[in-house]
Amino acid sequence: MELDRNGAELLFQVPTEREENNPIAIASNESFSGCTKTFTDPGLCTPIVDRLTFNGTIIETGTDSYRLAHSREQRLQSGTGQPKS
Repeated sequence: MELDRNGAELLFQVPTEREENNPIAIASNESFSGCTKTFTDPGLCTPIVDRLTFNGTIIETGTDSYRLAHSREQRLQSGTGQPKS
């Protein structure tokens, strides 16, 4: 989902206002290198990523989708056949 400049500025305010007060958990299926797809304004992309990662813990879970793997496993267990690729 792309964010226009206004949306990106609003998103930037969330971690800025919560900084040092409350923790934030953010999940994404996009890598850091793909942030420019969401934050299309290069002048905002770097500051937003910088703010979101400052004093944070980054947990990378890999590229495999847990939901897709879970759905495939359930389908196999229920006997409905082979999972779709």
